[in-house]
Amino acid sequence: MDAAAFATKIRDALAPRSLGAWPTPLEAAPALARALGLNALWLKREDRAGGNKVRGLEFLLAGPPAPAPRSVFVTIGGTGSTHCLATAVHAKALGYRTVLAQFPQPDTDASRAVAAATAAAANLVVRASSQVTLPWAVLLAWRAAHRLGPGTPHWVPGGGADPHAVVGHLLAALELSMRLDASPPDAIVVPLGTGGTAAGIALGVAWLGWSTRVIAVRVAARIVANRWRTLRLAKQAAALLRHAGLEFRVPPSAFRVEVVEGLGKGYGHPTPEGERARVLALEHGLRLDPTYGAKAFGFFLQRATGNVQRAVFWHTFAWP
Repeated sequence: MDAAAFATKIRDALAPRSLGAWPTPLEAAPALARALGLNALWLKREDRAGGNKVRGLEFLLAGPPAPAPRSVFVTIGGTGSTHCLATAVHAKALGYRTVLAQFPQPDTDASRAVAAATAAAANLVVRASSQVTLPWAVLLAWRAAHRLGPGTPHWVPGGGADPHAVVGHLLAALELSMRLDASPPDAIVVPLGTGGTAAGIALGVAWLGWSTRVIAVRVAARIVANRWRTLRLAKQAAALLRHAGLEFRVPPSAFRVEVVEGLGKGYGHPTPEGERARVLALEHGLRLDPTYGAKAFGFFLQRATGNVQRAVFWHTFAWP
């Protein structure tokens, strides 16, 4: 079965919503590749469809019966969380309500823009004073959600790290294979936060039978951003597909995820390597945020050029 046919089967079996404009562009960047010492570089522009989180939300927002204008979704993240923003924006567009529990993160142009857009789209944002008090903010948010709508609110895991959402990123990897007019790349470089995007890409690479390495650059705390959790999400998504009646069996050795360090001082804190990468990318017309994209792109400045010559960079951040 080819990738297009398999993608159609997945959508038919799991019936996600249609929230994004697919496929997202795959852009060759020869000048940027030369600046990095690469033979070839492609940019997977998930930012052009509202960011990578939209992929998962097509599945995570598909559950409530329609019409359900008073259904409420609750989720968590930092004040600059693109997941929180995407959840609030797309839930509102569908007629649902959102309550968010958020912890503070460093103040940057990107985080301020995301926070402002999130506040405008969400019905309620409960701010924790720190990550330590986030559980209390989650409790307050859950209670508030009960008052906003009938029945039990719908919980969306932080970052959209759910097997259903992982399937959305699997579809993106299948889409990549249909858009790439060349042999498989040596590596796909992607930010690693809660792991759903990297898990879906790894799942797609495994199904395609590529030897491509998924380079997941850690941008969040190790407790959520780690190889074990990423592979667990991938395997859970594979089990979900089999439960839906789809044939999906790949050996464990086919999951080629490598986690490299990019966090620095902490989540949302710009790093020197990330800032150098951000400046270089901007010189070539590619705008990166300091929390996710710049840190992931910094991988190309840290590694020896010999082991990766042809790469895809997964551009996940959409500026509000």
